[in-house]
Amino acid sequence: MTHLRSKRLPGAGRTLAAVVGLVAALGLGGLGEANAAAPVATDTTTTTSAARWSDRPHGFASLAGGTTGGAGGKVVTVTDQAALAKYAAAEEPYVIRVKGALDMDPFGTEIPVASDKTIIGVSDTAEIVHGGFTLDAGTHNVIIRNLTIRDTAVEGNWDCKDTDYDGIRLDAAHHVWIDHIRFSRICDGQLDIRKDSEYVTVSHNQFTNNNKTFGIGWTPNVRTQITIDHNWFTGTKQRNPSVDNAAYAHLYNNYLTAQADPGDPVWTYGNWSRGRTKMVIENSYYRDVQHPYQADATAELVQRGSILRNTTGRHEAWGAAFDPRDFYDYRLDPAAAVPALVTRFSGPQARIGVVLDVPAAYPTVQAAVDAVPEGNDSAVTIAVAPGTYREKVFVPASKPHLVLQGTGHDRSDTVVVFDTPAAYGGSTGSATVRIAANDVTARNLTFSNDFDEAAHELSGEQALAMKTTGDRIVFEDTAFLGNQDTLMTDSPRLTAVSRVYIRDSYIEGDVDFLYGRATTVVERSVIRALSRGSATNNGYITAASTWTGNPYGFLITDSKVVSDAPAGSFHLGRPWHPGGEPEAVAQVVIRNTWLPAAIKSSPWTDMSGFSWKDARFAEYRNSGPGAAVTADRPQLSPDEARAHTVADYLSGTDGWKPYARH
Repeated sequence: MTHLRSKRLPGAGRTLAAVVGLVAALGLGGLGEANAAAPVATDTTTTTSAARWSDRPHGFASLAGGTTGGAGGKVVTVTDQAALAKYAAAEEPYVIRVKGALDMDPFGTEIPVASDKTIIGVSDTAEIVHGGFTLDAGTHNVIIRNLTIRDTAVEGNWDCKDTDYDGIRLDAAHHVWIDHIRFSRICDGQLDIRKDSEYVTVSHNQFTNNNKTFGIGWTPNVRTQITIDHNWFTGTKQRNPSVDNAAYAHLYNNYLTAQADPGDPVWTYGNWSRGRTKMVIENSYYRDVQHPYQADATAELVQRGSILRNTTGRHEAWGAAFDPRDFYDYRLDPAAAVPALVTRFSGPQARIGVVLDVPAAYPTVQAAVDAVPEGNDSAVTIAVAPGTYREKVFVPASKPHLVLQGTGHDRSDTVVVFDTPAAYGGSTGSATVRIAANDVTARNLTFSNDFDEAAHELSGEQALAMKTTGDRIVFEDTAFLGNQDTLMTDSPRLTAVSRVYIRDSYIEGDVDFLYGRATTVVERSVIRALSRGSATNNGYITAASTWTGNPYGFLITDSKVVSDAPAGSFHLGRPWHPGGEPEAVAQVVIRNTWLPAAIKSSPWTDMSGFSWKDARFAEYRNSGPGAAVTADRPQLSPDEARAHTVADYLSGTDGWKPYARH
């Protein structure tokens, strides 16, 4: 069986024009400032939006096996210090979500982090207060993201000589990614990379209000490889960063401004390449900075493409250093765009969340679902790579707030499929995917039940690709493939109202292939009515079982029905009364939709002794050869049509508007 390709065009990388627009929109300066330097941009495109939020590290942390953190492990949420310490020190991998502000006791406590951990803040409000983290020798494969770490500074002790409360400290650790952290008022270092730590990337962080900010070194050896990009240093004095005896230090698209203690002629400075470090600086922006970049005589420093505004003191660069592209690919933002981009997109971000990658970290979709905690209360994305996944998937009611996201170019690239008919487990048991949880979204995926009904003679040939019973379910750019009962949108019980929104999608089948009692909107989609080889009756598109107390069942709007069935051989629907339930009274409106010649002139029909005329069936302003206005085709009046819109069907008592983002 075939299905139509997505209506959506693939996203493209942002061009320089997009960066210009962003800078203008933020009101943080124009690209005209670039006249001070020739920005280096070896790609015609700039960093994509997706890259800013990627759950995968770039730069040196991506090399030599890469850095995956707790991928493959369970997801847990911590709200107190004890739980954080327990999971951070565990031997097995964990994805640890930090929710709210965790106040460390005693003051200055640094939580030890073991290998194979991801520590990530929920939304942009997670904080580690009066403490930090430490990664000791041998610790590896750690990701720390999307947190604020603050307030271990001691009033009156600016130099921090007698305290050593670091925000994050690495000692001989390797494969570490520090991303979207806001450091503030830490005594001593906000981030210290020490003692031959290797394969480290530090990106999109804010370093604020500090003396000794970001140091790298504390070793006579020359081993450390580190990428430092898109960070904002503001209100800091020294070590922004200071890099001592690093084999390779790549700094690009960083923003340094508003130094603290500008009166100190020596120790207020920006970037310093020390010892035998090889440092490359690209397309950064320095505003009101003393000694923006400098190098020891024994070190090497290459600077290109940066913009300097009101800078004084040492501007030193010599030697060849190295070419970062010998190690990894990367994209440079124009230096003039850096202040706007970095001030907006560095530090904790509400949109950053947990991503579980299938099959890279979890072998199946179900394995990723199983890793989500019971009672999940914040978004988890299950990113499914292109491929065919022959499995059944069940999302229980206890695991809401999931996003199932295909990562291929087209929804047909990523297929979840099985072949169970109702004869082997009932209608529900046949479903390839079942979603019982609320607040689940699926995008860019195909769900299929490829049971071959033509090749079998069974008492139950219904074969569901998808069944939902949860509320606030969204399908965007998805396909549902099957024959009888392809897509069932239901609710937990007769009088419970669940809502489902389907947009820019594709649904195919023959008998009752869009059915159930959930309030369901199908918008801007293609519905394919498959021929069963009959000249007179090839099937029924809908079989609604809407509770009589619910005014809204199925709404198909601004869509297109297509079919290879003979003219006049397909019904729009029939009323389903499960088990003869008299309180299940179908409600279906099909409006502003193109109908093919396959649609019968009398398109509604009876079912199991229940007359279609007792159901709530109507059309409004449909078009195409299968559209007509006759006595057997009830039509909404204009006033009635105004009460049967997408908003009317979906708003409920909570004002749900999944369509508003389009």
